[in-house]
Amino acid sequence: MSDGEPFKEIPESIFADDDGSADARLAQALIKFSRGKAPLTDVVDALAYARVLVPVLASGDERFIGKHGIEQDEVASTGVVAVQMPDGRAALPVFTDVDAMKAWNVDARPIPAEGPRAALAAMAEEWSTLVINPGMETVLIPRPAVWALGQGEDWKPAVVDGVVDGDILEAVRAAVQTDAQLRGVDAVSGRGAEVTIVLSLAAGLTQPELDDLVQRVQRQLARSSVVATRIDSLELRLAQA
Repeated sequence: MSDGEPFKEIPESIFADDDGSADARLAQALIKFSRGKAPLTDVVDALAYARVLVPVLASGDERFIGKHGIEQDEVASTGVVAVQMPDGRAALPVFTDVDAMKAWNVDARPIPAEGPRAALAAMAEEWSTLVINPGMETVLIPRPAVWALGQGEDWKPAVVDGVVDGDILEAVRAAVQTDAQLRGVDAVSGRGAEVTIVLSLAAGLTQPELDDLVQRVQRQLARSSVVATRIDSLELRLAQA
């Protein structure tokens, strides 16, 4: 620093006094969820205000505030890791406390971040989900919830107690335009996917007509912002009217 240049104080991290223990509200929500005494929405609500730990596998000692607002290592673009979920999607692992992270990987370095910041980091990497404490009582936070966290919005699940939310059903029906080859459109809780779109078909469709109809419906659903942000996964089911 040259003579006369004013000293620039480096701002202290908001996690300077972090002892590595779990956020109390998030820990309670996870316990209740694991015992079937609370819905996943309680966990997501707690994440909106909780500090979590993002694992980084890196060698450098330099640290800075990254593009997502997460304090990270100089090589964080290659150090932040993803885990692969059973359905093949990549998820950003986050941990409630240092012990949980060390049980997963003793070489991982804990980077503290608010839940919404972690969600934004996952979205920026095009990892669709968060997974809390992988290797222990793993809890998966689905893509729509991650998106809501990153946007600072409340998450409303597409399906509650086996019933598809009315706004979802309305959006699906609005997205699938009136078609002479369709007699009706419904949305129900899925088996292989979160939501099943049921298409009631007109009689007598040929296979090429059926193929064209399915492709047309898929394009229409893909253009719906509600479908994109509220439904984690969907499948089509064809039925005769």
